Amino acid sequence: MEVVTTDNDMQVPPPVPATDKPFSRQLSPALLERVFHQPALIYFNAVARHLSVREASRRLNTAPSAVTRQIAHLEAVLGLALLVREGRRLKLAPAGEILYRHTRGLTTTLVSAIAELDMLRGLKVGTVRIASAESVGLAFVPELIADFGLQYPRLHLTAHVASSAEVVAQVASGLVDIGFAFITRAVPDVEVASRRDVPIGVLMTPGHALVKETDVRLARCVAHPFAVATPDISIRDVIEPFLHRALLSHLPFVEVDSIRMLVALACTGRYVSIMTPIGAEQELADGRLVFRAFQDAGLPRNRFGIITRTGGSLNYAAAVFFEHAKQRLGSATFPS
Repeated sequence: MEVVTTDNDMQVPPPVPATDKPFSRQLSPALLERVFHQPALIYFNAVARHLSVREASRRLNTAPSAVTRQIAHLEAVLGLALLVREGRRLKLAPAGEILYRHTRGLTTTLVSAIAELDMLRGLKVGTVRIASAESVGLAFVPELIADFGLQYPRLHLTAHVASSAEVVAQVASGLVDIGFAFITRAVPDVEVASRRDVPIGVLMTPGHALVKETDVRLARCVAHPFAVATPDISIRDVIEPFLHRALLSHLPFVEVDSIRMLVALACTGRYVSIMTPIGAEQELADGRLVFRAFQDAGLPRNRFGIITRTGGSLNYAAAVFFEHAKQRLGSATFPS
């Protein structure tokens, strides 16, 4: 079979001849079964993922010519070119984009199946991918991971810290299995499996003037130098209408994109920080900071929870972690 070699040593199947045209009718079930239950599809996905025949062959532990031959066979059956060259670069043809979009989860599914079989055999191996908003990640997730690790020491966990919006997006797209995030509105493709509501208020040093007030409201808070989360952090969505009304006659304020920065600013004594108490547990416990919940009428509490992808099925390792997390969240105590 002819093999085309580019300058950067990427081997590409020869393009489908111009006389080959897409099938004018649907492929028969028997032919579809032969196409999609053979190495060709695995080889194609490897090349599509790395955009390199050589790299795909290395990862598949097979010869580049074998990879090229399988993809050429797949193109011949479908009657469409899946890969094209642009100069020295290999890229997916339109048909390749479509096929890869619908089949790239095959490897993940197979890996999940193997992990579940290993768990069944008692090997207890597998990977759990989680993402967490910063404050929840500081307050709840480390202890959760540590406790889980003691019970399942052979399970591998990856944890990513991001804004709640990013966590939701990663769960919805399937990049992570489980998320811990603040949820301010219903989100397509995401289910909130377990939730907790926490108050929004002001974090400050014990000597601050607001500590003595028994009815702390947002308007009184912004009369002092204060810090608040940037709009990309979920709590800002909740307080924005109240903050807008309260700031009509007041000076500029400090915006930061980190919960830990809000806590640190409150510790200076110069600023009060508008946030929930989650993320400041240690400072509240040792008396360096004080939290007062706002008493503004209509101001909701901030809700966070454990989220998963709607309609998605967790692999065995992720499902075990998920149940563990739900149990721990239900019994957890948070400052108020």
